[in-house]
Amino acid sequence: MSLSFFSLVTGLYVLHFSLALILVNKEVPQTRGMLYPRESETREVRSLDGIWNFVRSDQANPTQGVRDEWYTKDLSQSRPTIPMPVPASYNDITTDNLRDHVGTVWYDRKFFVPRSWSKNQRIWLRFGSVHYEAFVWINGQKVVKHEIGHLPFEAEVTDILNYGAENRITVMCDNALIQTTVPQGKITEVPNDNGMTIIQSYTFDFFNYAGIHRSVHLYTTPRTFIEEVEVTTALSENNSVGEVFYSVSVNGSAANEAINVLNIQANLYDKEGAKVANTTSDGKLDGCLKLTGVKPWWPYLMHPEPGYLYELEIKLLAANEELLDVYRLKVGLRTLSWNKSQFLINGKPVYFRGFGRHEDSDIRGKGLDNALMVRDFNLLKWIGANAYRTSHYPYSEESMQFADQHGIMIIDECPSVDTENYSQELLGKHKSSLEQLIHRDRNHPSVVMWSIANEPRTASMNADSYFELVANFTRSLDKTRPITAAIAVPYTQDKSGRHLDIISFNRYNAWYSNTGRLDMVTQNVIDEATAWNKQYNKPVIMSEYGADTLEGLHMTPAYVWSEEFQEEVFARHFKAFDQLRKKGWFIGEFVWNFADFKTAQSYTRVGGNKKGVFTRSRQPKAAAHLLRKRYFALGRDLDQCQFPEDLFTYIADLIS
Repeated sequence: MSLSFFSLVTGLYVLHFSLALILVNKEVPQTRGMLYPRESETREVRSLDGIWNFVRSDQANPTQGVRDEWYTKDLSQSRPTIPMPVPASYNDITTDNLRDHVGTVWYDRKFFVPRSWSKNQRIWLRFGSVHYEAFVWINGQKVVKHEIGHLPFEAEVTDILNYGAENRITVMCDNALIQTTVPQGKITEVPNDNGMTIIQSYTFDFFNYAGIHRSVHLYTTPRTFIEEVEVTTALSENNSVGEVFYSVSVNGSAANEAINVLNIQANLYDKEGAKVANTTSDGKLDGCLKLTGVKPWWPYLMHPEPGYLYELEIKLLAANEELLDVYRLKVGLRTLSWNKSQFLINGKPVYFRGFGRHEDSDIRGKGLDNALMVRDFNLLKWIGANAYRTSHYPYSEESMQFADQHGIMIIDECPSVDTENYSQELLGKHKSSLEQLIHRDRNHPSVVMWSIANEPRTASMNADSYFELVANFTRSLDKTRPITAAIAVPYTQDKSGRHLDIISFNRYNAWYSNTGRLDMVTQNVIDEATAWNKQYNKPVIMSEYGADTLEGLHMTPAYVWSEEFQEEVFARHFKAFDQLRKKGWFIGEFVWNFADFKTAQSYTRVGGNKKGVFTRSRQPKAAAHLLRKRYFALGRDLDQCQFPEDLFTYIADLIS
């Protein structure tokens, strides 16, 4: 990118929005493949995670590396390199000003490919996520370009690799956000002490971490292989009989020439490894597995055995029954339904109790961190939550798998946050982000809802037609889950709610509104939730509420930023929620936030956003203990779960 490019973009936007906006419902590219890399009898997987070489471009000359073809040789021959861990955000690794770099950076590393991989198979290079835009070369040849962070992409590299020899992978990553990226931002050139500098700004309240955020894999497939597996499930009325419907797509010469001679053998195994159902789809690539005595997938605390998963084994067979490929994935059997007042799983009404979250930690930023992920799920279960929203972008595939296993329901959100300045180009990328998200996560039983935006500017004149197109597109991809969006504008101004199935709203009473006034919380929450329901006659969730809290700050009476104030804000909301639950259409409460997280520098943020009930190092504030008591009390009242033994601290044995 160049500064002249950004100037041109700005000028075009001024011209564009002086005219009426007419949006066209254009097609977006459809994702193919992208199954999570798993080893099997026919597949091998190799990780390229580790320490890579790293170079930053000059901010004023971000395309220099492309023009000078840095990708044709080791980066160290073009610029001095530094070591950089993958996966990780690069921003907080060094001690210089890399944190606030705007524009492109470069990675490379060497790797060997065994000679055995050259024999009758195909090789794929897969990235879990690079933020925001990525260009990838292998041995100097461009293999893939991908835009939109937090989502996987891959390319076949069979004919580019050197087998039994060394190879080089080079990645250029661009973190620049403009008005047509998802999420949006602005680039400006401003004077500083040394002349001019480039500033990245954005309205969303989390740090724009960048880099190779998730794992990089090489994996093999047979020449003809299972490219896609789509799974849906059904349960009988009493949940005793289950059905698993599967549809398989095949890639390869055999698939192209003689699809009717390929067979699918599908086997379903329970947790103990016993085969409970099997079928062979002769000449077809779809079918149904039926089993009795099924164990449905239930959310945490709604059943003594939550998150029950079966293993689905898909075998691709040739006409002579030769095994061509094997792929396995976990499957949870459950049904979802919703109406004007309820959301139900397996026919039972659900009351959501959970969090908005962020993939964020010290040093690693948004980089995949398995230790942190396990800690977070332990805390989610400790506190009694049954759900969270992937605010405000798709989370790692590994965390989605963990949610499946632990029975944590997910409201799965695309990266569209603070959406504004609606345009045809933005619409296309917004829809593409949802297409990629749904393609990636459609088989996860934990995913119970799609969120198509967070705090979009839905009072805008153009929001109605824009979100109608986005919502209808989302439904065309998946009709089995409801659609929501976290709305922050007043209900009197909103133009998106009529296109949603569930209304979610964000409001910070006693914080951004009526700061410090604890006497202006409960009735305001009741009134606004009731107004949203009256406006649209749909179920309502409060998707964000909370208050910034500095751990260790105590003040009586409660005062903003103190731990006592956060507890009081929560308690006033709890009172509102309990009155709303009695109305029958209020179906959930989500605290903002699970843990403290980093933001852009601001005089309103001391080291970041402090609304977490846990610190950034995942230690509880006082409000976490209060929230734990509430969530387990709700669990016992609604789902008859048991209290943990340590929920209440012994005080006294009072004898009358």
